[in-house]
Parts: sequence; C-alpha cells; structure tokens
Amino acid sequence: MRVIVHGGAGGSPDEPEPRQAVLDEAAATGTEAGRPLDAVEAAVRVLETNPRFNAGVGGAVQSDGVVRTDAGLMTSDRAVGAVCSMPGVEHAVSAARVVLEETPHVFVSGEHAVDLAAEFGVETGVDLLTAEKRERFAEENPPQGGPREHLDWLHERFGSGSDQAGGSGGDGAGVTDRAGGGRDEREAPDHDTVGAVAFDGETFAAATSTGGRSFALAGRVGDVPQVGSGFFCSPAGGASATGAGEDIARVTLTRRAVRYLEEGSSAQRAADRALAEFGEITGSGAGLIVLDDAGAGSAFNTDGMQTSVAADF
Repeated sequence: MRVIVHGGAGGSPDEPEPRQAVLDEAAATGTEAGRPLDAVEAAVRVLETNPRFNAGVGGAVQSDGVVRTDAGLMTSDRAVGAVCSMPGVEHAVSAARVVLEETPHVFVSGEHAVDLAAEFGVETGVDLLTAEKRERFAEENPPQGGPREHLDWLHERFGSGSDQAGGSGGDGAGVTDRAGGGRDEREAPDHDTVGAVAFDGETFAAATSTGGRSFALAGRVGDVPQVGSGFFCSPAGGASATGAGEDIARVTLTRRAVRYLEEGSSAQRAADRALAEFGEITGSGAGLIVLDDAGAGSAFNTDGMQTSVAADF
C-alpha cells in the first residue's frame, strides 16, 4: 500500500514537528490496511482525533458556536460516500463510508447523517470543542439573533480562526468585508482540512475531512464533501484538496487534477498544473495531494502544507 496524507494548506504551523509526527503516523497506519478504502479511512481517523488539525476534535466553530464536520471519500471504481454539517461526529470519514457502503446514495446531510452514522456504529455526541476554541468564540461577542445578524457578525470574522496549519491566527487574516477589503485570501488562517489518498497496486481511494472554516454561517458547507472539489478518484489516480473551500468548489480542483492524470501527466505535474490554474482563476490559497500508479505529488500556494508519504511496496 502507498499512502499520502496532508494536514491542511495555510500558514506556517506554530509547532511543525509534532504535527509532522502525527501525519507520519497517519500515513504509516494507512499502509497497514487491507484495501485502499480502509487505508484512507484509517489514516484520516488518526488526524480527526488530533486537535492540531481542523477535522473532528478541535474543528472550526460556526456562527452559533457549534463544530460541524464534513467528509467525503471515493474509490477508483466511482463508489462515493459523503456527509456534511454533522454536530458531534468526530470521525466524519467513517460516517461517509457508511453512506458509501450501506446506502444507495452519494450524500447525506445534517442530523440525518448523524443518525445514520450512529445506526452503523460510528460514535456520535462527541464534544468537538477544545477549550481554546470555546474561549476564542466567547471572545468574539457571538450573535444571538437570526441569520441576518449572524451574517453581519461573520462578515468581519469568517476565516479568521486559529485552525490553519496550527497557526495562531486571530487577527482577521483572510477576512473580506463588504467593501472588498481584508488581507489576501492566500493568508487566511483556517484552511486546515485533512486528507489521504491510497493505492494498493490495483485500485485507488481518496478521502478528505474537515471542521470547516472558523466563524462561518451555521450550516455552511464548503468543498470537502463535494465530489470533484474536496476529493476525487478515477482509475488514473486520486486527489484530496485543502484551502479556500468556496473557491475550490467553484473550480472543482480535485477533478481538475485527476483529469491531468488521465491525460498522462505525472502526479506531481498534475498537482502543479491544477493548482496553478486554481490560483489564476481565484487568487485564493489552496493545496492538494495527488497519487497515481507511479508515485505521489503535492502542491500549495500558501505559506505551508505538511504532507507525509508511506509505502510498503
């Protein structure tokens, strides 16, 4: 099994070494699995459990103070499962696998996804808020009214949390106000989605999981659980993306990368080409990992994106 994992694209992490150790553990755990689908689930679960990453425990807080998780996975035979907007589900990737294996559907959302996950043994009702995230949210004078009040509140805060690449954030970076101000999106401080791609010599699987972006509107869903945006697989290979979710969805970043694999590009060339196009179209920050039958590739246009590759062949 060959596995590549990422821990999110964004700023330089405050503590890169311990984060890298977790990524190395995740990749190594994936290589011990029996199938690529098992491998990406196992690898991502390691990252969802660790609050250094924005997935599962320690995920981004939405405007109502709730952490909601999203995930999606896909195999090279086009089997797909995705879930979104789930409160209290640490291992969103496992919930997505339930959709893939136990339902005739591709995507299940919200409380219904939580109930489905629980029915098939995925733990629910988990407190995903860390003390740090709870304190930071309380300091932001949370809105109490309806969606309009939440929207007014988040215009100055969306994407300004501390979930990006372990960075401290908290200075309004990446926020765009109604007049179009704010810092460059490439510097936005919470692109810390996690993902994995695996290959066993015959088939591929890709998975991506996230807690979203800080101070988003309650119920917001980004690119991660959308097929071809946060994740994609075909017989040519697989990809997992991380970054500015709305823009990744607008350009279907992972589908773009895998299409280059299908046209004959190497994994590294496909990653480079897809990300360059993404940057030209959106001006936003992102990263992605790509795997084909010859090896792995990765690219990012932010300050950093940590990855790890492990293989037993």
